[in-house]
Amino acid sequence: MRRVLWFTAAFLFGITAWAQNSQVGTGRYDQQIQQEVTKVLQSKDKWSGITASTDDGIVTLQGTAKLLVDKIDAARKVDKQEHVQGVRNHVDVEGNVPDQQLQQRLADKLRYDRVGYGIAFNALGLNVQNGVVTVQGDVRDYPARDSALSIIETTSGVKDVVDNINVLPTSPMDDDIRLRVARAIYGNTALSRYANDPAKPIRIIVENGHVTLYGVVDSQMDKQIAETQARSVPNVFSVENKLVVAGQSTMK
Repeated sequence: MRRVLWFTAAFLFGITAWAQNSQVGTGRYDQQIQQEVTKVLQSKDKWSGITASTDDGIVTLQGTAKLLVDKIDAARKVDKQEHVQGVRNHVDVEGNVPDQQLQQRLADKLRYDRVGYGIAFNALGLNVQNGVVTVQGDVRDYPARDSALSIIETTSGVKDVVDNINVLPTSPMDDDIRLRVARAIYGNTALSRYANDPAKPIRIIVENGHVTLYGVVDSQMDKQIAETQARSVPNVFSVENKLVVAGQSTMK
């Protein structure tokens, strides 16, 4: 009987100790986290409208921010604090811009983004719904992707962004094809005028030797010539012509 009683007592002691340790571990840093997070949010004027609460190491951010980038930066900064286990970002972005107006504003900015860095080799599309921007398409490298997202995040009226941008794989062969296709298209007498605008309405996407053309041209003939020129380049496996004739679509 003594053995049974001793075992029962030891078992109950173990359960009690485990429960106490669990209680100590779950929220023992909450006060410290709360103090540090409060200091962080008070250190920048752009976070003055944001408040935080802490529970079991999870920080919940609430309030308002002027720009989406301010909301994102606040969460990133808080997440780096010691003992923080996660961040729930419930901050609202101030300002309301009609979706169509916001989409056009962003399209105009992105069209001329990174002029001089091969923007003819990037093709992005936008959709805006209730201030949430979905951006998709293909870009040549990560700096192009990051630059596009930065433009969106720092534009007034953007509530959130869904990043569906595909960064194309690094390929010396594809880089060579890009340059050759660009020369073939913009070097053609009938198409040379499209090179006058640094935004270059004919976008050239190359992935593993497969070429896709995007953008807007003045006529069906220009669309056909561009495809023919692209197909004439050595090592091009296929060409998908998604060029749109002006007046037939609102695609940028």
